[in-house]
Amino acid sequence: MVLLGEIFPNFVAETQIGTINFHDWLGDSWGILFSHPNDFTPVCTTELARVAKLMPDFEKLGVKVIALSCNSVDSHHRWIEDIKAYGELADTEFPYPIIEDESRKLATLLGMLDPAELDSDGIPMTARAVFIIDSAKKMRLSILYPATTGRNFDEILRVIESLLLTEKCKVATPVDWKKGDNVMIQPTVSDDEARTLYDVIKTIILPSGKSYMRIVPQPTTDK
Repeated sequence: MVLLGEIFPNFVAETQIGTINFHDWLGDSWGILFSHPNDFTPVCTTELARVAKLMPDFEKLGVKVIALSCNSVDSHHRWIEDIKAYGELADTEFPYPIIEDESRKLATLLGMLDPAELDSDGIPMTARAVFIIDSAKKMRLSILYPATTGRNFDEILRVIESLLLTEKCKVATPVDWKKGDNVMIQPTVSDDEARTLYDVIKTIILPSGKSYMRIVPQPTTDK
């Protein structure tokens, strides 16, 4: 099981676009690896189609996407045609690779097996894991859903926006934050430093008398 902040394991795997070395494929980009219980299943098909449609958003953020399913490359090729048809995707090359993991080797290594969901042979299937890896190959976020619950990729995009922002600026994003909303100054930033960083700071007065609720407009990261 990989913990937050640890280097994400490298591996070599087969995909429908050929053999990949994960770290080499990732390069200097951030990346998302998301897993699926099985090819030709309803929830998985909706998810892969949704991600294919969102690829311009991920590319704009500089994030590469790769999927994993416990089936063969030949199966992936056939499944992709269903995904494209369901998602009403243009008849072009599928926009991201899908890893073959028939042996469950990667699913076991990364702690992605769901003991409550078994295939026809009684073998646990892969749960719906999401791993976000930064440009230094460190895991920055993990989410694990059961096989029966589809993911919300708008939330995953929101999380990436937060991670990229807080990587560059000394802020944290509050509950239900969306891009463009106000943010909070991190507690590790002193009031004196905060005043050098931000022109407008709203401090919420609380019963404790502590001034840790410091709100500022979202900083720009374009520079």
